[in-house]
Amino acid sequence: MNAHVSANAWPALVLNADFRPLSYYPLSLWSWQDAIKAVFLDRVNIVAHYEKAVRSPSFEMQLPSVVSLKNFVKPSTHPAFTRFNVFLRDKFSCQYCGSRDDLTFDHILPRSRGGHTTWINVVAACSGCNLRKGSMTPAEAGMYPSQTPFQPSVQHLHRNGRLFPPNYLHDSWLDYLYWDTELEP
Repeated sequence: MNAHVSANAWPALVLNADFRPLSYYPLSLWSWQDAIKAVFLDRVNIVAHYEKAVRSPSFEMQLPSVVSLKNFVKPSTHPAFTRFNVFLRDKFSCQYCGSRDDLTFDHILPRSRGGHTTWINVVAACSGCNLRKGSMTPAEAGMYPSQTPFQPSVQHLHRNGRLFPPNYLHDSWLDYLYWDTELEP
């Protein structure tokens, strides 16, 4: 194959069999190599392609820009508890002051007081607010999160993810993505 195609260039948007992205944030993308492999293994249909092609002495193929799975993958209903998903739930902003810089996560009821690392006890917090609150409760610190922490659904995280579109969206992807360009992240 042509060695001039970078491994990170020419990603393919991956859609489920219902033509919805597998995920919005992070956006479900495969490398061009993985997309071509899936085509050859008959696991996907090519929906759109780039102008760019890969070649071997006996073969040429345009790189897929959008592929859809042939078999529907049932989306997860309960998102994993991860730092990233907490930030996504909280729209990448400190729940105490609104800052988007230097985010950490804060235990509402501090761990030193028996608090657990769960969806309902953790919020995104900038490092300044996290340090200021320390091991105090919200009442002791006089610091209350702007929203009560909750366990989000996958749909909630997808909705929030659409508020933060990636820096690069290929034109062939736009019909399959539903970014809300009216709202500011």
